[in-house]
Amino acid sequence: MRKNIVLIGFMGTGKTSIGKLLAAKLGCAFIDLDHKIEADNNMKIPEIFQKYGEAHFRELEKQAVKEAVERHGIVIATGGGTIKDKENMRLLKQSGVVICLTADIDEILLRTENKGDRPVLDAKDKAHGDRRAAIEKLLEERQIFYDQADYKVDTTNWSPMQIIGDILRYADTSH
Repeated sequence: MRKNIVLIGFMGTGKTSIGKLLAAKLGCAFIDLDHKIEADNNMKIPEIFQKYGEAHFRELEKQAVKEAVERHGIVIATGGGTIKDKENMRLLKQSGVVICLTADIDEILLRTENKGDRPVLDAKDKAHGDRRAAIEKLLEERQIFYDQADYKVDTTNWSPMQIIGDILRYADTSH
């Protein structure tokens, strides 16, 4: 029974794009929890936030985590805030190796510049009037959770293949 590879990290660090490539390289299934929630609920995450609020979204997220960790030998990409819930983190760590993807603030700013796609960041940005400050604040709040990962990979200056190679080297030695 192969363990899962779970990708956590801040928005814009490459969890979805790296996750897809990693799963393809391993020849296994890929689950993006945000996409799963959207598909299961037939609406985009910003719509869920707007219509039902963040608390409801987090409940949907908990259910998606529970369903994903029942599978084995897959790659799971989490939403940026998934790991703020202790039970989510416990289940994800239990199911496999947890890799935190990171990037520097300028890179995150560049990768998340489209507004309307990221409700938590967009709300903080609106409150602060400064997207960089909003990113810094959210990163600071979540750092304690990201520090629980088994391994970290900075995606700022590496190509996708370099990132995948580093993840696989770690995953191979951690099992």
